[in-house]
Amino acid sequence: MCRSGAVSSPDSVQATIHAVWRIESAKLIAGLTRMVRDVGLAEELAQDALVAALERWPVAGVPDRPAAWLMATAKHRAIDALRRRQLLDRKHAELERELAEQEQQIPDYATALDDDVGDDLLRLVFIACHPSLSTEAQIALTLRLLGGLSTQEIARAFLVQESTIQQRIVRAKRTLSDEGAEFELPRGNDRAQRLSSVLTVLYLIFNEGYSATAGEDLMRPALCEEAQRLGRILAELTPDEAEVHGLVALMEIQASRMRARVGSMGEPVLLLDQDRSRWDPLLIRRGLAALDRAEQLGGANGPYALQAALAACHARARTADETDWKRIASLYDTLAERMKSPVVELNRAVAHAMAFGPAAGLALADALMEEPSLRAYHLLPSARADFLAKLGRTEEARAEFERAASMTKNARERELLLARAAAP
Repeated sequence: MCRSGAVSSPDSVQATIHAVWRIESAKLIAGLTRMVRDVGLAEELAQDALVAALERWPVAGVPDRPAAWLMATAKHRAIDALRRRQLLDRKHAELERELAEQEQQIPDYATALDDDVGDDLLRLVFIACHPSLSTEAQIALTLRLLGGLSTQEIARAFLVQESTIQQRIVRAKRTLSDEGAEFELPRGNDRAQRLSSVLTVLYLIFNEGYSATAGEDLMRPALCEEAQRLGRILAELTPDEAEVHGLVALMEIQASRMRARVGSMGEPVLLLDQDRSRWDPLLIRRGLAALDRAEQLGGANGPYALQAALAACHARARTADETDWKRIASLYDTLAERMKSPVVELNRAVAHAMAFGPAAGLALADALMEEPSLRAYHLLPSARADFLAKLGRTEEARAEFERAASMTKNARERELLLARAAAP
């Protein structure tokens, strides 16, 4: 059944189709993957259903239950595809019969779409982050299958060629097929390891959106929004996983500051200089609630929960002067013990500088100067420059700001660093 009343304009129908696709595509692909046991074929079938909607809805009108219409269309095409291929393999024959029986037994496709949707989505999350795939492939596949982003959108977000993203996705699907990837939810240690990869991918996607590694813009909000959306879905599907809630808390609280992170001309605004009235109170409340949930589940010392607790210290401070830097320094001490990361050590140096003075921060930063992984990391000379400036060592600070500017690939950060180098 299609909606009655005035005929919608073609543009409004197109907008509706794309909105429905963005919201429902992950569920659609997840459900089809369970049926056909092939993530590549599932995506093709879902895309076929989208094409059918683009052809028919502008003429016939938008169905009352558009997501159910897409699922019904995709399922019919799945059966047709199997029949066309005349598969003789017993498993494929059984699958065809099973799909045909489902068509007869479940005429209400809205109900069918919702059945096991939680498990289906969770399967798709774990499939996208299969351990046989590289991190880059996991990110591309996650954004494609779960985020509903096109290859062009993903390529634009990460400043690579569209063909590169397309190749990663194609190879990822081929790898999953060649590896005989399981389409059931992993259990025990396998699930814990896979979940860690899932969280890492979401974390990397969010971070690239929050602080773009290259390009003309400081941030790419769309990436942050996708990571947050996927994190919220994952939290609903795994309500007892503390670190999932910890990551959601971290992303929500960090995202609450995004409007205040840039000035009217797009220039970066440092944390202590931000107008806190522009911080989003809803996202802060969501983040604090997720952090509370993580702590209730016993995950207060998990890496993501600890980072969320750090962000919460800033969120709870009404002004920069009210920030509890000693608490932040203590949390970084704990985080450094848990993560053993040079980047965490650098952030710890900044926290100690704020809590105990710039000399304390400089000592910790200087200890990182020979760290190979930080040799091209512009935030190390940037932090040292800030400490040196506060200690009155102006010429040394200027040289470090200039060095940091020469290392970053982000135009907005480069402008800020050069401006600080030129300051008297």
